[in-house]
Amino acid sequence: MGGKKKSRKTYLDGKPKKLWNTQLLLEELQLMGEYGLRNKRELWKARSILKRIVRRARGLLSMRPEERAQLELPFKERLYKMGFIEDVNMPLDRVLSLDVRAVLERRLQTIVYRKGLARTPHEARQLVVHGHIAIEGRRVRSPGFLVPRDLEDKISFAPHSPLAARSQQQTAQ
Repeated sequence: MGGKKKSRKTYLDGKPKKLWNTQLLLEELQLMGEYGLRNKRELWKARSILKRIVRRARGLLSMRPEERAQLELPFKERLYKMGFIEDVNMPLDRVLSLDVRAVLERRLQTIVYRKGLARTPHEARQLVVHGHIAIEGRRVRSPGFLVPRDLEDKISFAPHSPLAARSQQQTAQ
């Protein structure tokens, strides 16, 4: 049988240090509504991902130029493949100016909504969780899945989903 895996936080220092900061609470609430997040923990996870990226960029900026030259291009290529930056040749300083919206825009739930497969972000979340969305024909049931740039245009309805049949009928008419 085996023991259960130890449960632990999937975010680093994501919780706000000052719990009753009104401006931060309103900002978090607005982001949750805009992106259809279930709870603030999902927002904290996105902030944690962003924090790791910014820490890595800051570490690269503090290196000597000859060391930095070897590590900077693979780092920026990885960010480009994940869709966080628009161009590989952009300066590393611009990576520091990324905000949490860059991470939230890459979530499967958001991309399904932006592609028009769902009418609202909440409906997009429901479609993903219920298994109606597939990437390259494989169902993905995690709305927080970060979609790489090369898979973005391969998102569609799952082959055996009743919604796929409806959408094919509508396009045929």
